[in-house]
Amino acid sequence: MTTGPDGRSVIVTGASSGIGRATALAFAAQGARVLVADLDAEGARAVVEEIRKAGGTAVAVTGDLSDQQVVDRVTATAVERFGGVDVLVNNAGIMDRMSAAADVSDAEWERVIRVNLTAPFLLTRAVLPHMLAAGRGAIVNTASEAGLRGSAAGAAYTASKHGVVGLTKSLAVMYRGKGIRANAIAPGGTKTAIVVDAEQGAHGPTALGPHFVNVGRLAEAEEQAAAIVFLASDAASNINGVILPVDDGWSAV
Repeated sequence: MTTGPDGRSVIVTGASSGIGRATALAFAAQGARVLVADLDAEGARAVVEEIRKAGGTAVAVTGDLSDQQVVDRVTATAVERFGGVDVLVNNAGIMDRMSAAADVSDAEWERVIRVNLTAPFLLTRAVLPHMLAAGRGAIVNTASEAGLRGSAAGAAYTASKHGVVGLTKSLAVMYRGKGIRANAIAPGGTKTAIVVDAEQGAHGPTALGPHFVNVGRLAEAEEQAAAIVFLASDAASNINGVILPVDDGWSAV
């Protein structure tokens, strides 16, 4: 954001629960107008209601963010209701089954890449013209510890989050002269509702097991949200292309 968050238009994806919900609430508490985007319609409406009851402004758009039509609807709604898009938080994501490459099915690979990498790209591409027209904007992506190493998830999730890191850095370089910044957080273990449906006897979980000794404590979703809000704020005005671990030092091990 180029000024304080008060009155700014913010899109947060995956905002019905976990890090996304905490981020939507944090922006709203600072006066931002928030578009809550999620596949879970009931959860999204609940977050909007929570924001409104606290005196904030929010609207929900539900659907699969890997669908171009849903992406277009999210963008159009933010522009129509809030006058533009000042901040985009690409947070929505899914886990893989911790599968090693030889065990990844086509369906697992394609779904994880589509949701975790293609969807953020599609939404970023959709909002960029509006940010460029305004001459300002902040994009914050949720990467992962798995985007910094090869030992934090399965092949599909790891590849998708490395892709998010690359997308973030490319955006930072390409658009730094246009008033647009792009950064990402790399959460370590965080208390959310995300579930890993892993086959414990499979090679992937067996190989990864020893690497989870030094993960540190689990973060609260609000701790991840605070980092996102900071990266979108004026306080981070010269921070661009950064992948910020929020992981209790796991990435330092």
